[in-house]
Amino acid sequence: MTPAGLPPLPAGEFADLDPAVWPRTVLRGPDGAMVIGGCDVRDLARDFGTPLFLLDEADFRTRAAAFRTSYAGGDAPATVYYAAKAFLATRVARWVEEEGLGLDVASGGELAVALAAEFPPERLILHGNNKSLDEIARALRAGVGLIVIDSLVEIDRVAEVAQRLGVVAEVLVRVTVGVEAHTHEFIATAHEDQKFGLSLSNGEAAAAVLQILERPSLHFAGLHSHIGSQIFDASGFEIAASRIVELAAELAERGIAIEWLDLGGGMGIAYTSYDDPLDVADMAMAIDRIVVKSCERAGLPIPRMAFEPGRAIVGPAGVTLYEVGTVKPVQLDHDLVRTFVSVDGGMSDNIRTALYDADYTVVLASRESAAEPMLCRVVGKHCESGDVVVRDAWLPADLAPGDLLAVAGTGAYCRSMASQYNYLPRPAVISVRDGMTDTVLRRETEADMLSLDPGA
Repeated sequence: MTPAGLPPLPAGEFADLDPAVWPRTVLRGPDGAMVIGGCDVRDLARDFGTPLFLLDEADFRTRAAAFRTSYAGGDAPATVYYAAKAFLATRVARWVEEEGLGLDVASGGELAVALAAEFPPERLILHGNNKSLDEIARALRAGVGLIVIDSLVEIDRVAEVAQRLGVVAEVLVRVTVGVEAHTHEFIATAHEDQKFGLSLSNGEAAAAVLQILERPSLHFAGLHSHIGSQIFDASGFEIAASRIVELAAELAERGIAIEWLDLGGGMGIAYTSYDDPLDVADMAMAIDRIVVKSCERAGLPIPRMAFEPGRAIVGPAGVTLYEVGTVKPVQLDHDLVRTFVSVDGGMSDNIRTALYDADYTVVLASRESAAEPMLCRVVGKHCESGDVVVRDAWLPADLAPGDLLAVAGTGAYCRSMASQYNYLPRPAVISVRDGMTDTVLRRETEADMLSLDPGA
């Protein structure tokens, strides 16, 4: 970034399709329009409307397979569970199953989608800091493989439901290890002052394990930790693994073995060309060395490992397509003009910029342009000044209403966090592959929204 906090001017013409940021199949067609999965974005906008979430199936599958093979190949081989909260639909759940991954669900709704997709329940992990009795019962009836215990009160809750159903629940204890991940405070999850997990430092995590062992309807399967999201290196995992293995060693002294060690997810992606996440295979190798070293130092056998990436699989596979509406230049000072480019979506389909001050890459997608670049802020159509999609970007000065813009890296936490604010229907999600399209989620309609209103 420049000292003024703005992205640098692009060199020459807009060489805008950085392969580190965009899905693997994205390119410019002969006339300059963006093509993704073999499909021209102008055709997609015409056929499905905008805003539109595009999901590159080949990109998703390639990344899922890379995680599976990278984490299975070390001295501490791991099972990879796709984190459904990033984005889930029945079609995506089937891709996950076909690529050999498990699925991590965090609510009864996510569980319902997984079961509707006929996902093998034994390959499911159920998360959540406030699981209801109904959610727990549905999970146990379905045969979910693992349930993550997130609080002391939840031990009794899960044990009671399991006893009533006549089953033994396999459970992990989520340990808060006191690691400050280098990420936004709202997505750092292993420091002490937050809602997730049981504290390592005050003995609560160890006490939870002992309480679980006293419940005949529970089986203590191991320990879980999650240090946060959008993490670019393995340093946080090194501290977390070391601390959680120390707890495992303390338990071993009492004759308590751990079968599973789940280090969560959080692997980051490149939203812009300035982001530099560690390669999947390199991260897997680094974490493998960390776990092996920690277990050797503690004199423990290496447990079954698990990881829960979500964003790193689906995030780069997603692109959002918008149509430009109002284009309004605003004089900031005598030298600088910022042009506000309003699109037909906004914070209802991407809340991350407002919530996390997230950065994104945006390009003109429906054509190429040789016009000079202008400083832009891409904004939505909602009645909020914080309704920003991309805070600062250089776009061609001939940008006009009707042009299409594409925003990269929107596969994770955009459609899954979407709302109906200002009664905007949520966009469709369309998968693209080899020139073909499939509807993952259809576009919401005003009729859908009014159907919830008994007075309509």
